[in-house]
Amino acid sequence: MGSNDPQKTFHCDALIVGAGFSGIYDLHKLRQLGLKVQVFEAGGDLGGVWYWNRYPGARVDSEWPYYQLSLPEVWKDFYFTERFPNSEEIRAYFAHADRVLNLKKDIQFNARVNSATWDATTCRWTVTTEAGHVGVAKYLCLFTGLLHRQYLPEFPGLETYKGEAYHSTAWPDNVDVTGKKVAVIGAGATAVQVVQEVAKKASHLAMFMRRPSICLPLGNREMCEAEQDSLRPYLKILFDAGRKSSSGLPTPPPTKGIFEFSDAERDEYYESLWKSGAFHFAGGNFPEIYIDRQANRIAYDFWAKKTRARLSNPVKRDLMAPLEPPFPILTRRSPLERDFYDCLDQDHVEIVPLLQTPFQTFTETGIRTADGRLREFDCVIFATGFESFTGSVATMNIKSKDGVDIKDIWAQGIRTYLGMLVNGFPNCFLSYSPQAPTALSNGPTILECQIDFIVDAIDKMEKEGLATIEPTAEAEEQWRQKIVDASSATLLAETDSWWTVTNIPGAKKQFLSYIGGIHRYEAECRDALQAWKGFHVQGAVETPVKL
Repeated sequence: MGSNDPQKTFHCDALIVGAGFSGIYDLHKLRQLGLKVQVFEAGGDLGGVWYWNRYPGARVDSEWPYYQLSLPEVWKDFYFTERFPNSEEIRAYFAHADRVLNLKKDIQFNARVNSATWDATTCRWTVTTEAGHVGVAKYLCLFTGLLHRQYLPEFPGLETYKGEAYHSTAWPDNVDVTGKKVAVIGAGATAVQVVQEVAKKASHLAMFMRRPSICLPLGNREMCEAEQDSLRPYLKILFDAGRKSSSGLPTPPPTKGIFEFSDAERDEYYESLWKSGAFHFAGGNFPEIYIDRQANRIAYDFWAKKTRARLSNPVKRDLMAPLEPPFPILTRRSPLERDFYDCLDQDHVEIVPLLQTPFQTFTETGIRTADGRLREFDCVIFATGFESFTGSVATMNIKSKDGVDIKDIWAQGIRTYLGMLVNGFPNCFLSYSPQAPTALSNGPTILECQIDFIVDAIDKMEKEGLATIEPTAEAEEQWRQKIVDASSATLLAETDSWWTVTNIPGAKKQFLSYIGGIHRYEAECRDALQAWKGFHVQGAVETPVKL
């Protein structure tokens, strides 16, 4: 069990916020440097997003073996049961990692951070929690996750609704929707997983959506221990291949350009990707689809043909897989589905298109839409997503060295250096963060890339006797502009989604992912680290290293 002593002040070398994949990997790696480390975790156990997300159908969308840490001592004797493990199995994996690495002895649970301030005299961060914990550390690692802080729009009349209501990120135990009339609000990855489960039990299900997602086939299957044992000798090779790939999920690229294939050859190639499941249709697609509308339309038309064939209801077919693309394919996250479209095609499942029939208000018994129709529900499930990238960090009252809250600094646009550091916040590191390949990557792969950099930066500081490092404002601006310039040359930046933060009303639209791939991103980060390029360092070196 983890310790929990909110009355104690923890003096340590490094303080980590968050005990998901990033937090436990960083804890393990910093311990190997001989540093004293403490973790503050808001939840009651390990797992990060997987501690909180327990809704029906919750599972990973990265295929085995990639959704786990590459530490041999952890993976060598843990068995998953499916190609795409569910959330319960991921929590079992975290428990296994704790048994192997003895993680919990340095973790404070139920420790939600509510402030972090910098003392320029001592060069230390002081971090407090709602429960009363205090941590003082030279290094602050904010590993609060990409998709953690729930987003719930303001729905008129919600307070009057008398039925059951749940957000996917706060799912209680023992919810039973059998025989009930259920509303699911949302059509993204979470909604897809929820609908697939709830449709099998509810007497009536209505999915309220603004626009459809472009879902790809999951291709899940059981995996026995013998199969995993036969592949274990190759896991290190596979993890290395992931690290050297663009997304962390290595897929062979096409042998020639999209317009160099005949129509028949291209369809045959697309069929092979489709049958492979997972993100192979995305990862193995032609690079041209991200910059050329004609190429993108070819990919969309193939997808639409495959998907429309699964929907016998013509109204639902045109809503979920329209002949005209709702947005360029693969420019927003494509959920992976098992039988989502088959569920939607059933008579007891209804699709409510909010762009044509806007939401008006909740009532005591259900939801009224702008056409005057009242739909009554026993249960409403909000699958409305997250304040992605920055939601958690921006709500923890983290102050810069000048006393300015990070949420105010980022209000007019997010700026980081290398996606991991922020000007004005010395010795403060981010992981699974904005302006990195985060949203386009397999989680464990990109976070290991980032944390290996962070650990090496801390090790380099200790060996060089440095008090602080901090990115220069110039380096930060150049990095931001690099992200903007690269994405602006593609179709990615024009699509509204959580990738561009346009799911949050009032948020500034900005594409927040490095699109060059993990392999190029890591090379740039390592180049910067070698001679503190783009950093102001204090201690052995007292002047900025110019770019």
